[in-house]
Amino acid sequence: MAGLLTVASVLMCPHGGTVKGVPTAKVKADGAQILTADDIFSIAGCALNISGAPHPCVTVEWVKPAVQSSASSSATLTEESVGLCKAVDEAVQGTVMVQFTQSRVSGR
Repeated sequence: MAGLLTVASVLMCPHGGTVKGVPTAKVKADGAQILTADDIFSIAGCALNISGAPHPCVTVEWVKPAVQSSASSSATLTEESVGLCKAVDEAVQGTVMVQFTQSRVSGR
């Protein structure tokens, strides 16, 4: 079982941008609200540049959330979940990298 992602988790896009989620569930793990696949995620500080033009990651689409745990009728996210980092034109530019999350509460 993998640790649940929370608002205290450190998430990044492959180009160094910071991923932040706005939680809707009131459930907490290790003192911080958990994140679900239905939450809104934004990315700030992505440095991706294609042919001299900025093309930053700005949002995340979760394609592999936890399948056996949920909160507020939404699938939870764990350190094993897969999130696609997308540009404003919806181009997929890589996957979310989990740098740190709590380990007290887990899901799958």
